Amino acid sequence: MKEIFSKYLKGDPIIWTVIIFLSIISILSVYSSIGAMAYKKADGSANILIIRHLGFLFFGFVILYIVHRVPYNLFFSLSDVFVAASVILLTITFFVGVSHNDATRWLQLPGVGIEFQTSDIAKFALIIYIAKVLSQSQNEDSNKTLAFYKIMAAVIIICGLILPSNFSTAFLLFATSLIIMFIGRIPMKILFIFIGILVFFVVVIFLIASFSPDLMGRSGTWMNRVMNIWDNYQANLAKTAISSSGWYGKGPGNSIVRYILPQASSDFIFAIIIEEWGSLVGILVLASYLVLLYRTGVIVKASSRTFPAFLAIGLTVNIVFQALANMAVAVNLVPVTGQPLPLVSWGGTSIVLTFGALGVILSISRSLDKQKIEDQKVSVENVNQNN
Repeated sequence: MKEIFSKYLKGDPIIWTVIIFLSIISILSVYSSIGAMAYKKADGSANILIIRHLGFLFFGFVILYIVHRVPYNLFFSLSDVFVAASVILLTITFFVGVSHNDATRWLQLPGVGIEFQTSDIAKFALIIYIAKVLSQSQNEDSNKTLAFYKIMAAVIIICGLILPSNFSTAFLLFATSLIIMFIGRIPMKILFIFIGILVFFVVVIFLIASFSPDLMGRSGTWMNRVMNIWDNYQANLAKTAISSSGWYGKGPGNSIVRYILPQASSDFIFAIIIEEWGSLVGILVLASYLVLLYRTGVIVKASSRTFPAFLAIGLTVNIVFQALANMAVAVNLVPVTGQPLPLVSWGGTSIVLTFGALGVILSISRSLDKQKIEDQKVSVENVNQNN
């Protein structure tokens, strides 16, 4: 195993272990929870759906392997292109996107019928762009206020295009952006002023939604979820599943609510995991994301350059925030958000883009390992010369 990691799988081995563990959990939990979906989409055949899911996981691993071998500097050069492309895709989605459950979040590739969520691409692109701008503003003579305005222009446009159909994604992406800017030493005064303005507009939107829901698209859905957070049908089923699980669960395939819980294989898959595998496995899943955050912190601390440091922490915070949001919904701490559990939930675009983001993090880790080896060689050569 050690030889495989050293020869083929570069970068932090603990992050690789987390990825493999969550992928195994994904296969087991998705296969157990897609029964209801199978009757709706595959004539009752869960095998067809699990093969599709395995295909996305395999493709995700291919993307992960390729990206982790690519120098991270390439993303610095392409950041502006990525942001421009994501804005175009989000705009097209806004006008002619495919709707599911009253949410227009998908684009369909003509002729092949494949759908993908453009917001997942936009998250990836925006974080790379923010990391680039912040890395260019770390000199003493640089204008951090100008950097803030450049970042916020992109954040407002992208989050504004995501907001009408996916409030939770827009909110989490905005929060991630603020955290990266805080780490990037954007003055707190500027950040607090903008947060105040944001809070004001959110309050205005919800006030309008409370009186005229039809004026604000899906705002009526948001209001209903907030107002009925403690009396939500899906959340109550998820709590029933979790509360009846115990430490060791009911066993694989023995979930009671998997056929009646809406979105059991995506939004509420954490509840299915705990019901069938127990609270101990649920804790391990939660710990996996926290370990990912910790190991990224180690990578950031070891990095001598600002761009890879901002990029790694931004991508990781986005993944961990999404994971925590999904788990918080399952235990009814927050309103239903529609956020999948990264690397675990059923899906296509989310899985592939999450693998891609982790590939970038591993690429940064690989570059640090390479630099460390080169530094050791230089040290040995200096010692030999002195002797």
